[in-house]
Amino acid sequence: MLITFQSTASPDVVMLRDLAHYLLGLIGKRLGERGVIMHDELQGAINRLESAITEDATAEVALEAWHCSPGNRRNSSNGLSQRAWPFLDMMRAASKRGADIIWGL
Repeated sequence: MLITFQSTASPDVVMLRDLAHYLLGLIGKRLGERGVIMHDELQGAINRLESAITEDATAEVALEAWHCSPGNRRNSSNGLSQRAWPFLDMMRAASKRGADIIWGL
């Protein structure tokens, strides 16, 4: 199932329900049938998501160093930063314009 996030500050962001549930959990929200991230909540949500991305990148580097020898590097996986980027970009734009983000309408 797809979830569409909307804001007057940016184009819509569409993602799979599982990813939406995970990202909203990282910022302290729950995925309900309908929801909103108020403009005054955005800066805290941005900070939490950026922290999670940093932690994920650090863990990915450590895991790769553990499992791969220097001559046997694997291609980078589709990490959190790549999956969360459109949503994070939307949150930044909404924060700058003082707009809310909604879903489920």
